[in-house]
Amino acid sequence: MINYPDVLAEVTAAVDTYEDALMANDVESLDSFFWNSPYTVRFGVAENLYGFRDIAAFRLGRRGGSPPRKRLRTEIVAFGKDVAIANVEFVRTDTGRNGRQS
Repeated sequence: MINYPDVLAEVTAAVDTYEDALMANDVESLDSFFWNSPYTVRFGVAENLYGFRDIAAFRLGRRGGSPPRKRLRTEIVAFGKDVAIANVEFVRTDTGRNGRQS
């Protein structure tokens, strides 16, 4: 089944919590969203990070956290009760540049 309401609510809450942690530069919370595995991948605007350790090191070394932004659109689709994909489109409020995350 696609988009069980309870799964959508859970993933939406997780996306909102991640956004709050990102804007607060809450590194501990941000790290908790990533699978602690060498298989985890995070692509950013200027970085390609492979493995949880690289991602955590990036967060610790980032001065001031993420640039301020406003979410424009959030799309979530859940496949059954165990898999969901979230995509966010945002605009950086300091530069007006658009960005995406999944």
